[in-house]
Amino acid sequence: MTKPPVTVTDHAILRWLEREHDIDVEAIREHLAGLAANGARLGAAGVKIGKVKLVLRGSVVITAYKGIWPSRGGGE
Repeated sequence: MTKPPVTVTDHAILRWLEREHDIDVEAIREHLAGLAANGARLGAAGVKIGKVKLVLRGSVVITAYKGIWPSRGGGE
């Protein structure tokens, strides 16, 4: 597949979803923060929510993984 001549940033995609599809990004941000709060308070590296793991760096959710990811203890 050839690369398109224009690059679209994550910020542009986020704003487009917010404005074109009326996605309430702040509500999603608050929801995810609430889901991750206890794990962050306890110093966890991540919080599993359904099929997704929110990855934490301190009190910041830095990414989300779907599916299988490595664990520190060898098990899930």
